[in-house]
Amino acid sequence: MARVEIPEPYLTAWRAFLNAHAATTEHVEAALAAADLPPLAWYDVLWPLYDARRLRMGELATRVVTISRSGLTRLVDRVEAAGLVRREACDHDRRGTDLVLTAAGKAMLRRMWPVYARVIEERFVAVIGRREAEELADTLGRVGARAPAAEPTASSVRRPALQ
Repeated sequence: MARVEIPEPYLTAWRAFLNAHAATTEHVEAALAAADLPPLAWYDVLWPLYDARRLRMGELATRVVTISRSGLTRLVDRVEAAGLVRREACDHDRRGTDLVLTAAGKAMLRRMWPVYARVIEERFVAVIGRREAEELADTLGRVGARAPAAEPTASSVRRPALQ
């Protein structure tokens, strides 16, 4: 295996990215638990379903950002058992099923978002300026676009304008 030399500024940025993600996610998880709410991965399943109205499991897998594809089926089973999603026959393929957000799932999104948003505000928004946020979004968007399986995805960090 050939040795790859990565210049220090890039390694420093990579470590900072990983540490920031881990620390912020840990704070989100703690805040959700303190509010007696499900973990962040549940939000990550519920939001794309709200945004798209219904999704096949494979489509959901491309939109979930906090859990691996291998753990997604078990997670969806738990979210379904809690009554937050349901499986329905697929409109265009009788062999398949779609996942659909229930009214209880929508209500859970409404409960989770303020807790999640508070941590984003405290740990992210309060630390960087708008211009930095725009630059960071651009930079990370370019990095994400280089991933082999990159597809446009619904962000799991969007305020649900639930109606």
